Amino acid sequence: MRIVIAGGHGQIALRLERLLAARGDEVAGIIRKAEQGDDLRAAGAEPVVLDLESASVEEVAERLRGADAAVFAAGAGPGSEVGRKDTVDKGAAVLFADAAVRAGVRRLVVVSSMGADPDHRGDEVFDVYLRAKGEADAHVRGLDSLDWTILRPGALTDDAGTGLVRLEARTGRGPVPRDDVAAVLAELLDTSATSGLTLELISGSAPVPVAVKAVAGN
Repeated sequence: MRIVIAGGHGQIALRLERLLAARGDEVAGIIRKAEQGDDLRAAGAEPVVLDLESASVEEVAERLRGADAAVFAAGAGPGSEVGRKDTVDKGAAVLFADAAVRAGVRRLVVVSSMGADPDHRGDEVFDVYLRAKGEADAHVRGLDSLDWTILRPGALTDDAGTGLVRLEARTGRGPVPRDDVAAVLAELLDTSATSGLTLELISGSAPVPVAVKAVAGN
């Protein structure tokens, strides 16, 4: 498959790029800065320089044309200001989904956040973030021409992945290594029967392929 990843230099995205390239997929990662390109090439991915905060839908669609699937893994980051929660965590996600529709790319997997909710209350930066992610997820769910899956990981860690997870509509809170998030994303891309599902992910006892097949009804 050819897979295009938004937020291609992110910690989860780089892990995912390595996994996809190792299994023979053609991978492109959208990045903001050209100097990030070497890291993507080292992961086996083609760097595509494009700022999702200023790009048009058509510009993003042009980068998506010919892809078999797309992954939204971009984020403003924990140290970013409130305004970027709206322009990246919401705005870029909406833009990317709309561009996928225009480019004719049906399969979209979105990395969201546990607790994302457009009606989440509070004025702290993290509250704004959860609302932004929730609003973006709601937009994606409303696009009938996409075969979308929304993944909401728990607290992300840099621990080595175990390959053992809990993946359900509701898991309750818990940690999960970024390695295992990337492994689940790779498996979801291969499992179209998870389309239309919003899934929470934490560490657990099920091997990744088994967990994904279970939610897909297999």
